[in-house]
Amino acid sequence: MSKNILLILLLLVGIGSIHAKRREKRAVVRLETTSGTIRIALLDETPIHRDNFLRLAREGVFDGVLFHRVIRDFMIQGGDTLSRHAQPGRPLGDGDIGYTLPAEIQFPYYYHLRGMVGAAREGDEANPQWRSSGSQFYIVWGRTWSPKTLREQRDRLAEKGIEMTAEMMNQYEQYGGTPHLDGQYTLFGQVTEGMNVVKEIQGKPTDSNDRPLSDIRILRAIVEQESKAMEKKDKL
Repeated sequence: MSKNILLILLLLVGIGSIHAKRREKRAVVRLETTSGTIRIALLDETPIHRDNFLRLAREGVFDGVLFHRVIRDFMIQGGDTLSRHAQPGRPLGDGDIGYTLPAEIQFPYYYHLRGMVGAAREGDEANPQWRSSGSQFYIVWGRTWSPKTLREQRDRLAEKGIEMTAEMMNQYEQYGGTPHLDGQYTLFGQVTEGMNVVKEIQGKPTDSNDRPLSDIRILRAIVEQESKAMEKKDKL
């Protein structure tokens, strides 16, 4: 078994152990990128974000856009609608779909373990309701954490009224992630295939605006599967 497959299996087992109840079939979107394929299972607990992501994928909104913001040991971000034809070196991040989504934060049920998918948003001062971008999203890579640094993260989150449990700390220590984002951003999916691609992308060299020096493009986004919850809803 390759190290990459083992990492994905361990990650999925770790995430699965967080949740007490068995998950039904979820909607799946396949991102075909210039670096490889990434499959994302969308969360039924965030139906507004799930349905929005599916609609944008069907309408081709993600086709041709870049992963325009990449930070090593943190995350990769895409969905800027202005990035599709952006000239090399042009600062990106302002392109969007023209609307925002209400926050659907499911913390502490879901948190920023490696492989989780979240909605980007404006900062707290301009966006006190933590509304999500209509199209920009990020995939968590993060890093693994020592008990000492996790305690520091826990204390910082506690100042904001966000509690990091012992189980969360154990998960971050084992699998990695970005705990400082917990409870403040909507997570609406998780990568089920292609973490090797995410790893490759997050390690690419970037300019001072965190844009990769060589474009990393989403060639197309394809809806592979609807969720069981959506099938039930359609029958009502």
